Amino acid sequence: MIASDIVDHMADMSLNGANTVVEPFGLKMRIAGLNFYYGRSRALHNIDLGVRANHITALIGPSGCGKSTFIRTLNRMYELVRHTRVEGEVTLDETSIFAMDVSDLRQRVGMVFQKTNPFPKSIFENVAYGLRVKGHRKKSVLADAVEHSLKRASLWEEVEDKLHESALSLSGGQQQRLCIARALAVNPEVLLLDEPCSALDPISTAKIEALLVELKQSCTIVIVTHNMQQASRVSDYTGYFLLGELLEFDRTPTIFQNPSRKETEDYITGRFG
Repeated sequence: MIASDIVDHMADMSLNGANTVVEPFGLKMRIAGLNFYYGRSRALHNIDLGVRANHITALIGPSGCGKSTFIRTLNRMYELVRHTRVEGEVTLDETSIFAMDVSDLRQRVGMVFQKTNPFPKSIFENVAYGLRVKGHRKKSVLADAVEHSLKRASLWEEVEDKLHESALSLSGGQQQRLCIARALAVNPEVLLLDEPCSALDPISTAKIEALLVELKQSCTIVIVTHNMQQASRVSDYTGYFLLGELLEFDRTPTIFQNPSRKETEDYITGRFG
């Protein structure tokens, strides 16, 4: 499907199958006419996209095509980079993210990066960090929240007896799930993940994929991935980026089985990228 038709199309879609389920129309985030610049260099070109609530949206495409830049606009993470500029509109529940306090926005729209980045603190303090920033100090409240977040991240049973040990002692897969738990501790409504499994082994990757499928019951997820199999396994919708443009966006089965653009088919089948 052509990107410019996305939002109107999503209002009419339903899930087809033996037991047809009509999905309620509900976009958690709406992106319209988004352009992004690094200095004079234009990295994104007129992106239109609707992110459906409580679903997983995967973004695929070759390196340097704008996927990571795009998700960094969704919680204004780009503002940490000098000489960047955005045009267009991004809304969260119909409110412009550019009109929101950036700290509030980043609590509502959390992010997990490609490279695991646990703080040089204990496992407990890593998860409690965001809560402390918000002003929570009561030990019982922090303890309950840390346990709940670690359980949501499918990590509790592996670390419950070593909460006060260094987070840096965990394996790579455990560190990434810890970073997810840290993001979940402040109960974000949207979770952005930039290639969260790129450096992980297949077992750790499978655990995170299972976690994401479970998390979408309570959180809207946008994931950037170079792994075509991962996108097809975990996502409900997939968008294909090329040279800063969103060339195609549709339900994941449609993208992988019957894409409308030859460029998308070439990338998915390995003839390009």
